[in-house]
Amino acid sequence: MIRTFVVLIVLCGLAAAPASAEQWVTAYYAGWMQGNKWSHHLLPSEIDFGAVTHIIHFSVNPNADGTLNTEGNGLTEENSADLVGAAHAAGKKVLLCVGGWNSSNGFTAATREGTRDQFIRNLLALVRTRKYDGLDIDWEPMEHGQHAQYEAFMRQLRLNMKAMSSDLLLTVACNSGAFLFGRIHPLLDQINVMTYDYSGAWPGWFTWHNAAIYDGGARFPSNGGRPPSIDSHIQEFIEAGVPRAKLGIGIDFYGYVWNGGSGTPTGGVTGPRQTWASAPWVKDNVAYHTIMSSFYDPQAYRWDSLAQAAYLSLDRAASADDKFISYDDETSCRRKIEYVRSQQLGGVIIWELGGGWDPKGSPRDRLLQAVKKAVREP
Repeated sequence: MIRTFVVLIVLCGLAAAPASAEQWVTAYYAGWMQGNKWSHHLLPSEIDFGAVTHIIHFSVNPNADGTLNTEGNGLTEENSADLVGAAHAAGKKVLLCVGGWNSSNGFTAATREGTRDQFIRNLLALVRTRKYDGLDIDWEPMEHGQHAQYEAFMRQLRLNMKAMSSDLLLTVACNSGAFLFGRIHPLLDQINVMTYDYSGAWPGWFTWHNAAIYDGGARFPSNGGRPPSIDSHIQEFIEAGVPRAKLGIGIDFYGYVWNGGSGTPTGGVTGPRQTWASAPWVKDNVAYHTIMSSFYDPQAYRWDSLAQAAYLSLDRAASADDKFISYDDETSCRRKIEYVRSQQLGGVIIWELGGGWDPKGSPRDRLLQAVKKAVREP
């Protein structure tokens, strides 16, 4: 019992310092958007670092033997050096992201007792040699049965990071596991909930927003349940014991394009809360710059005041050509910053900078500038 008590004291001592009053704006930056010096979409020199507090370089992936795949998403040594150099020159910290969607199998194998030590050594060696300021862990998907292994990994990782440097940051991206993070939040500097990807053309559903702040009182006709929303998602984490100041919500520089279907009041899908006879098909993760260049029409713009979400409603002659496009716009960005303030949360994450970058736009980073303005407003 005494030994357990001592261990708890030591681990609590590793807790991150209390969050400051300033909300964080932590922006992901994908290696494939950075590309290379011959082909790229967004270079580090083009990022407005004044609009963010942290950059997360996305991403390296865990291999089953505890090694790391640094090339799959474009995190070459050159790209790391370019981003870290530009961010540090602007006085901003850069974290290395580990994982992403479908990384669960790699994490599960790499964090077993037989490989966990080497995996952590490999992570910290990469942080040291490439001069990152910390790690962001993005284990997706994470099932309930993996919570104990995740917790053991995170506790050991934080202990080893602390031994290497007390200044290193440890953050996570998650969409579930509220009670897990209620236990381990002292280990973490930021717990960023991926409050997007909330909808799809699934049985028993209706058309719904990608990242609504509120459910607006809507209920599924199939079972009476409420559609997902940022508010309901975040309240789960707060009720599980995660401090508000450790929580971040998501701003998505990507949207969902719903297409066609039949049996709605307009024929095909054209807005939220529509049921269908034949299901529409949904193109997910469409970049904001693509939505603006390929679909945007000011006459089609709508704001859902109940859900606090933007969308485009394209009611065309043939039902198959109808579209409902759910995305974050400048108003959405502002309302999400206001929500963070009203709930006294830690900040926001942005997924991801390249999605919002339009080389032909004015400004070229319209959504990022909207976030910057909203954060600076009193």
